[in-house]
Amino acid sequence: MLLFILKRLAQIIPVIFGVTIVVFLIVQMVPGDPAIILAGEGASNETVEELRENLGLNEPLYQQYLSYISNVFQGDFGNSLKNNQPVLDEIMIRLPITIELAIYSILITVVIGLIAGIISATRPYSISDISVMVVALLGISLPSFWLGLLLMYFFSVKLQLLPVAGWDSFANIILPAVTLGAGGAAIVARMTRSSMLEVVGQDYIRTARAKGLKERVIVYKHALRNALIPVITVVGLQFGSLLGGTVLVESVFAINGLGRMIVDAIRTRDLPMVQGGVLVASLIFVFVNLLVDIMYKVFNKRIDLS
Repeated sequence: MLLFILKRLAQIIPVIFGVTIVVFLIVQMVPGDPAIILAGEGASNETVEELRENLGLNEPLYQQYLSYISNVFQGDFGNSLKNNQPVLDEIMIRLPITIELAIYSILITVVIGLIAGIISATRPYSISDISVMVVALLGISLPSFWLGLLLMYFFSVKLQLLPVAGWDSFANIILPAVTLGAGGAAIVARMTRSSMLEVVGQDYIRTARAKGLKERVIVYKHALRNALIPVITVVGLQFGSLLGGTVLVESVFAINGLGRMIVDAIRTRDLPMVQGGVLVASLIFVFVNLLVDIMYKVFNKRIDLS
């Protein structure tokens, strides 16, 4: 297990390099000049050119990238072009909010998805099965920002049960977490149903029934445990999707998290802020995938991680 973890950690290094290169090149292709944005539209050409020189924007692209990646490995993500504050400090302020939102959302994804999937699998082709799958299809189909606006209109504007926006109390968390977790719950439900139906047809399940074991024991102790392997994969991927989904959800609900920070940075072409935010989100996704691989071994001892 330890050897596997060390190997996977070593594999993260080229992934990080690849992410930084892709993000750097994509940001460079975004229209607009950061120096002009920073100086203002009425600034003289001399002022703009001086800013470009100070920011290193006149250097070749490869030199700009090498300078950036060298600083990153020293823990220096650069300063924001907008307020000249360290990017890492801003990320550390916003990141806990995004992680908290992602954790609540993944809990909704896992709990609702597993329960719905188990209900469907234990009553295949029944009314409850069809109803769950229809709702799951709707959950997959609805864009998160549109679902967020619908929930906001119904629960905040019409019923006035929950706050419209902000991040001050637990009540503020409910609508964004449900918005972000709904699509993932639908995917997990469908995967759980499919995996459970495959497992309950195995010989050892029929043997357990022949021995007179209670259906609850068969479903939760034998079938579900073995059906969880593909579900764990989906949950891990969904966590990465949640990090991307926070960009829209945080903007809809006016949450000052990492996603909204990246959107604002793209809007003002704050290159260091965009690169830093995307790099941190990518690192979280990579480490979550490592955790998913370890979970395989926890749920199935026969899996060889070497």
